[in-house]
Amino acid sequence: MRKFDTKVQHLKYQVLREVARLAYNDALLEHVTDIPKMIVPGKEPTMRCCVYKERAILAERVKAAMGGDRSNPNVIEVIDIACDECPAAGFSVTESCRGCIAHRCEEACPRGAITFTHEQKAVIDKQKCIECGRCAKVCPYTAIISKKRPCINACKVKAITIGEEDKVAQIDGKKCVQCGACVYQCPFGAIMDKSYILEVIDLLKKSEDNKKYKVYAIVAPSISSQFSYAKLGQVITGIKKLGFFSSVEVALGADMVAEAESKELAEVGLLTSSCCPAFVKYVENDFPDQAQHVSNGLSPMAALGRYIKQREPDAKVVFIGPCTAKKAEVRKDAVAPWVDSALTFEELQALFDGREVAVETLPEDVLDNASYYGRIFARSGGLADAVREGLKENGITDFEYKPVVCDGLEDCRMALLKLRAGKLDGNFIEGMACHGGCIAGAGCLTHGEKDRDQVDAYGREAMEKTIKDATSILK
Repeated sequence: MRKFDTKVQHLKYQVLREVARLAYNDALLEHVTDIPKMIVPGKEPTMRCCVYKERAILAERVKAAMGGDRSNPNVIEVIDIACDECPAAGFSVTESCRGCIAHRCEEACPRGAITFTHEQKAVIDKQKCIECGRCAKVCPYTAIISKKRPCINACKVKAITIGEEDKVAQIDGKKCVQCGACVYQCPFGAIMDKSYILEVIDLLKKSEDNKKYKVYAIVAPSISSQFSYAKLGQVITGIKKLGFFSSVEVALGADMVAEAESKELAEVGLLTSSCCPAFVKYVENDFPDQAQHVSNGLSPMAALGRYIKQREPDAKVVFIGPCTAKKAEVRKDAVAPWVDSALTFEELQALFDGREVAVETLPEDVLDNASYYGRIFARSGGLADAVREGLKENGITDFEYKPVVCDGLEDCRMALLKLRAGKLDGNFIEGMACHGGCIAGAGCLTHGEKDRDQVDAYGREAMEKTIKDATSILK
């Protein structure tokens, strides 16, 4: 049984699966316009008011599944025609208004936006309201509330606004960190991450046809909490069934990063992590004056990709994980030579089913390249623990390690503000854009507290018990 948190995720998966199936059979261009009817057959709508609107939106989802708007460098895009069901954001008066005679809300409003009905119930003029919230603060009945769209609530970097005319969500590419929080939280699936699934299928098919290169899947450690219907070893076998030559744990790259960052931290005295691309972009966008503190090292994904390609220059490397921001990271100049493309776990599931790979029926393979410390990078606090271990294993005993674990962008903001003001009680910032860490990435099949325990259990199963044990195979 397939496991998805929401029906929106399942709908997205259905589109990706059909795109993958047709691409594998060399029939995509011929039948691409048929996909909406495959998913919504008949004349009765299943999700919206009109079956034709459903299919029109599905056609836009198909475009995103095929790479989206190539002129837009952001991997996060809005499907305009799907973004019309949410109420307008802003302050509104609820039925709790008692029509009191104090009228504190009127006095507090700096723009005269509040008037009253004949029953003395407050009314807010949206044209005048500047959403300062003063009226809500003074109302003795808490009758005035702020209604924000889920996407705006989800975006902690204020990259999303609502168009004045069409009331459609708009994403500011200069502010967006591509974390995908809005993608997961939008109840109508009107915000999507563009997919590079066709790019990966092309790499796999050419590899099978001409045998000129091998395609390596480098798999994020958060996979341990996904694919609940099968065993992890079966998933690894399934990845090879898709045409990948081998699967390697990105946790091995995490071991490499922990070893390097611990040395760098002891040398410079103050450091922020560079593992989460959304966090790094947030620093670059909102705290450029603190960017010098970001670790100079590559992320675990890029470090492992570099290791593979330095030993096998013709190899192709595809990252598989929970993160939409990784799709942007693989396009960066410093990373593009080492990693060719990126898939989410949602897209991996679509590949399995598009190729008719019944993962739960397969024998188990082994994925055992990393240590406990590399594997726990998948959850909040794991990187900080690994750097502590790195300091210990590198024999750095004269450095007082004071990590600051930031669980989500709001925590990151507070830590960076303190760093800027010289008031940070710490010398290493672990920055994670997603609450809970990578196990809560937008491209996960499931999001939940239990995932943290599964990551720790997966870590304890590692054959390599220290970071140096894991990295010794690289030398």
